[in-house]
Amino acid sequence: MSGKTRKIFTGSQKAKVALEAVKGTKTLNEIAQEHGIHPNQVGQWKKELLENVGSLFEGKRGPQSNGTESDAERLCAKIGQLTMELDWLKKKSGINL
Repeated sequence: MSGKTRKIFTGSQKAKVALEAVKGTKTLNEIAQEHGIHPNQVGQWKKELLENVGSLFEGKRGPQSNGTESDAERLCAKIGQLTMELDWLKKKSGINL
């Protein structure tokens, strides 16, 4: 083997390279040389960006639900749990308030 290790690019690095390619101010070869990657890779990232750019604006507006209980429900459950624990501790300690 040649001893070279692969460069691993983050999503933001790939997006930066792809955006440069979309702008068209430099050739794919210039961008590839600048970032130390193959020109075919620049073209592939550019193509992927253009294919998926529409999905950025899809979906509902407003806050996104993550599928978990709402904060109010979670807090009410915690209050109930703490109330039960307090009652149990009062009973065990013999304190009557």
